[in-house]
Amino acid sequence: MPAALHVAHLTKNYGALRALDDVGFTVAPGEIFGFVGSNGAGKSTTMRIILGVLAADSGEVRLGDAPIDFARRRRIGYMPEERGLYPKMKVGAQLAYLARLHGLDKPAAQAAARAWTQRLGVEARYDDNVADLSLGNQQRVQLAAALVHDPDVLVLDEPFSGLDPVAVDVMSEVLRDKAAQGVPILFSSHQLELVERLCDRVGIISGGRIKALGTVDELRATDGTVLEVRGPDPATRWADGLPGVAAADYAPELTRLTLTAGADDQQVLAAALAHGPVHRFAATAPSLTDLFRELV
Repeated sequence: MPAALHVAHLTKNYGALRALDDVGFTVAPGEIFGFVGSNGAGKSTTMRIILGVLAADSGEVRLGDAPIDFARRRRIGYMPEERGLYPKMKVGAQLAYLARLHGLDKPAAQAAARAWTQRLGVEARYDDNVADLSLGNQQRVQLAAALVHDPDVLVLDEPFSGLDPVAVDVMSEVLRDKAAQGVPILFSSHQLELVERLCDRVGIISGGRIKALGTVDELRATDGTVLEVRGPDPATRWADGLPGVAAADYAPELTRLTLTAGADDQQVLAAALAHGPVHRFAATAPSLTDLFRELV
């Protein structure tokens, strides 16, 4: 029976530096949860605590109603940001070895290694050393290592880094399939457009604290409005300093403004008209990238 992953009130200090400050969220069975933040925000620290690589100063991690002990930890599929494969070991032998460490017998481990290299498009490199693979194919093998023992939970740190668009599609399909089987999936990524497209919910962390948590639609609905204005010359930076304008992106021929909640869009329109004719004036909900910039 699939169980939720619960992260509750995690705190972690390194001397005077507080790396995590009351971090908490839940990843439900079958949910894909995107964990995003700048470098050093606390993403990898949180994941390492989930895996037991680091110990929290306070707080807890549970799978269902039970703390994660050694037996439950063996049922987690983990993909670290710093790749952990043995470079001089053959792909197939390495995957089978890792599967056996997670409890599979030899025939099952070898069968799983074959199946996942085929699924992820690296079956032709089964008998090659990892060091002889491209970085993108090493990334595929690293994901296979996280999946080879048919885990109950997936924790993936930057799984899409360095992948070409075809590989991104393959990996996205794999994650959707695992979620459909009831597996809770937590992954971090700097590719916010991909997070927005793939994830059921998102947590944004900054400075060791969760700054926003919810579905993409919920988060976008709480962050004011984005205005697209075409007409006035962006080179004039005509919106700088306007009340209610939290951010301005001056692209060629188009200005995108992030407005705070309650901002007067008619005042913005008047300012735009003062700098020339307006050919487009349209309001949209902010993207996840807009929200990330605002919070971080």
